[in-house]
Amino acid sequence: MNKSGSLFKHLDFILLDLICVTISFFGAFYGYHYARFRYFADFDMYDGAYRVIVVLIFLTHFFYAFSGSIYSGILRRNAVDEIRGIVWHNIKLLASILIVLFFLKESATYSRLILAIFFCLNVFLMSLCRTIRKKSLLKTKKATARQSRMLLITEKENEEALTSLLDPKAYSGYELAGCADKDSYKDFIKENVIDEVFVSYPEGSARNEIIETLVDMGLTVHIDIGQYLENTPNSQMNNINDRSVITTAINPMTFRQKFIKRLIDILGSILGLIVTAVLFLIFAPIILIQSPGPIIFKQKRVGKNGRIFDFYKFRSMYPDAEERKKALMDQNKMEGLMFKMDNDPRIIPIGRFLRKTSLDEFPQFWNVLKGDMSLVGTRPPTLDEYEKYSLYHASRLSIKPGITGLWQISGRSDITSFEEVVKLDREYIRNFSTFEDLRIMFKTIAVVFTGKGSV
Repeated sequence: MNKSGSLFKHLDFILLDLICVTISFFGAFYGYHYARFRYFADFDMYDGAYRVIVVLIFLTHFFYAFSGSIYSGILRRNAVDEIRGIVWHNIKLLASILIVLFFLKESATYSRLILAIFFCLNVFLMSLCRTIRKKSLLKTKKATARQSRMLLITEKENEEALTSLLDPKAYSGYELAGCADKDSYKDFIKENVIDEVFVSYPEGSARNEIIETLVDMGLTVHIDIGQYLENTPNSQMNNINDRSVITTAINPMTFRQKFIKRLIDILGSILGLIVTAVLFLIFAPIILIQSPGPIIFKQKRVGKNGRIFDFYKFRSMYPDAEERKKALMDQNKMEGLMFKMDNDPRIIPIGRFLRKTSLDEFPQFWNVLKGDMSLVGTRPPTLDEYEKYSLYHASRLSIKPGITGLWQISGRSDITSFEEVVKLDREYIRNFSTFEDLRIMFKTIAVVFTGKGSV
């Protein structure tokens, strides 16, 4: 089932964390100045410089709160997992702030000690407040003594495994009253207080009769469908025109994840197109001198789920490159449905520099802005490559193709197997997260500057 936690479900923890962030920063700021200078600092003394960092902290905190899963399963975590999650959240928060300040060339304006104190104080306060809140919730539940009593109805051979699975945790909201099979459940209900029933029986007349009887008795019935979902990853319940369905995919993104990914794509593509315009002014004359023809190379590529789109790059090859490709196929160093060769004679002199620095890729920011591509994804195949795909290979096109991806930062020049490329693409799709996208983007920048893994 869908493992994404609901933010609004844990609004109390969100507000607590927001209070902790606020107290931690102001406590670090004022505490630092009082301990060192014996006075309480005034924001006006810094011309509002620290107000910028306050905004950064709040925006970054909310970004990770909405893009990640820091509140998913928060009531089920033990103390160690909770502290580990809090520390990791604050590491990302602090690292993001430092990266932004570095690129803004403002890092020297701020005291790193204040940020370090903020980090430690925020970890402590978040851990304390979440622990107190959890104990408060648990105390309330025990005080009311109104947890639902749930009966498990299943076959004898499944009792032990399902009892262990359903064993209620502190905040589960129900008490497991016992187990019964199709022959004994009626007597069990008569002799015990039962509010809900978990039915795990093979589909058939026996299960239908059990469910019908329980509903007639006015009980809440949970029907186990886990046995049907063993080969359906990332399953979740949905409705299509009032029809309940089980939805499964290699990794279905939530609406929140799609929104954030598209927002990052739009902002990133706008910045990328500004750089592309500058690069065009620099390299267009060189490309024309070395090889008369179009500056921008346009080619039909295959996008998400087989959609065809026009793909753009700075031209790094001679105009007849596609025709000459057939004669060079015996020198292809890739195993499978991609073409790559060392010292490709079709590449013009400036093209080697453009490819090594990946500057030829910049016109693809137009594809990103249009929505044909994303900043991070899988590389879009050519039409002839796609025609040879198996159904397994086509899985790499279950998302929008990207300018960069896991393959590009994994040493693309060293990978000579198409099957390895597909494996990396499927790994990215299965484990998609906004944080992973950001990691890949920052790693790509490092790859571009070092030239490692470029072609």
